[in-house]
Amino acid sequence: MPAQGRRRVLRSALAVTAAGGLAGALGAAGALPAAAAAGRATAGGRGGGDLPPVPGMLGDRRANEFWYLLDEATLHHPTQEFTDAFLALIAALGTGWDVTLLRTWLDMVNSPDYPRDFTDWATPLKEPLSVMSRVQLEVIDAVYHRHDHRLAQAFGWFGQGVLYDPRTGKPHVMTGNPPGGYPVWHVTLRAMMFLGISPGRWAEIAPLNAFGCAVQLTADPDQQNVNPPLPRATVRKLAAHWLPRSPARLDVDFQSFPYPEWPPESGQTASRPRRP
Repeated sequence: MPAQGRRRVLRSALAVTAAGGLAGALGAAGALPAAAAAGRATAGGRGGGDLPPVPGMLGDRRANEFWYLLDEATLHHPTQEFTDAFLALIAALGTGWDVTLLRTWLDMVNSPDYPRDFTDWATPLKEPLSVMSRVQLEVIDAVYHRHDHRLAQAFGWFGQGVLYDPRTGKPHVMTGNPPGGYPVWHVTLRAMMFLGISPGRWAEIAPLNAFGCAVQLTADPDQQNVNPPLPRATVRKLAAHWLPRSPARLDVDFQSFPYPEWPPESGQTASRPRRP
């Protein structure tokens, strides 16, 4: 499909799947039936280390904690400061602020003035985006240390839909088909980077978001129930392709969502992946 056609598909898809904002995009969808939860329960999940066990949890303990805390901070129980920032975005861009953000980026990303024109456009949003950035990074730092390979794993498990947290009664997975929250998050973090809002941190997270997106598009998980994992070799190949990519290269990739360039272009050598 030509690039222009793919961007039209992206616009159409995100008009539905990105509705509800970044916080909503990160929320889990659907509940795991009680019988299934009982039948597949583990001893509080694994990989938690210093975290207390949660009976009935499925999947990695720390990854579940990360997505749980992120949902709590941005969706279920946000602070008044975060709520005010969210409302400020709505006041500036309308109730479909995330769609407006994405469409504006799509209009500008290939212009000769990019990223200056997009930065100028996003400048009035700097204060609320600064709050959203700080809240999200505080959650990450509460669960993972800097450059922790387990954060990449958390995005991979999220995309596969293998995490279940009985505290919410839902699997942790990006909602939407296609899952529009990933390109919305990419454009949001790019706006943060251009505005000087923790640009180094978001440059590190950008490929993790793309990796999670590629994993979910590959796995096509059931968003109502916990899913079987992808083959480990498949996840490693996706990690090798996406994790080394720069934010600027991902600007190209997210114009083609949900049709990522896969497998790698002929003659391209993938860098060694971080442990998925």
